[in-house]
Amino acid sequence: MIDAEYLRDFVSSSFKEDIGDGDHTSLACIPATAQGKARLLVKQAGVLAGVEVAEFIFRFFDPDLRMQVLIGDGTRIKPQDVAFTVEGSVRSILQCERLVLNVMQHMSGIATQTAAYVAALEGMHTRVIDTRKTTPGMRLLDKEAVRIGGGENHRIGLYDMILIKDNHIDFAGGITQAIDAVHRYLEARGKQLKIEIETRSLDDVRTVLQKGGIDRIMLDNFSPAETCAAVELIAGRYETESSGGITLDNIRDYAVSGVDFISVGALTHQIRSLDLSLKAVMA
Repeated sequence: MIDAEYLRDFVSSSFKEDIGDGDHTSLACIPATAQGKARLLVKQAGVLAGVEVAEFIFRFFDPDLRMQVLIGDGTRIKPQDVAFTVEGSVRSILQCERLVLNVMQHMSGIATQTAAYVAALEGMHTRVIDTRKTTPGMRLLDKEAVRIGGGENHRIGLYDMILIKDNHIDFAGGITQAIDAVHRYLEARGKQLKIEIETRSLDDVRTVLQKGGIDRIMLDNFSPAETCAAVELIAGRYETESSGGITLDNIRDYAVSGVDFISVGALTHQIRSLDLSLKAVMA
């Protein structure tokens, strides 16, 4: 489950953005004492994600709301499925409705997209991982949705792993200089972080292998044939990751090389939200 403090901050700011000084429509139409029930109706096939977050949202806004989960996160869903019901104050349900739907539709879209990439690699060694190409303010939700869809998380941010990319290398003066600078930095600050370095050619791979001092080699915008050659050169000495220009149509071509990871930005930044709806249940 996502960190509770992060969720509290995210949900609180989201309600402030949406409700402002009051949900005047609900306040005008619905008596304060009105009690009711709603259901989360699935309108599109995919992989469900965000149920636990929805439960947190309802409980945060109104602890007296009661949610019954019928379908859990990570479950394949189809139109007309009912994921959960929620009962209690009608005003509270209506004020939570859009935030719950926005989060669940977005997360379910990511989980569905991720599941498609994972399925494309069925039976292979390679694992699908995400990137930092996430929605600002929603990164942990995006990454949780990737995990729910069967993928794995890369680093969370700039703070929990060293990733020496092309611009770092160019500004530092080269691969060797960049690796040396990272080690000096980590030693001076007493930090222990995994180190990954991006390579743009087989010559770059050879330079990294000669230098050492890293944990993973990224093969950026390599062709499938170049990826095979690079993995053969590395020969298991370091973890390997393919990145750049990899789609559902060609991901398996890269995986046959035996590369350990394939990072796909499209898991989180090229998705279609899943169609879900919160509907009143009338007696």
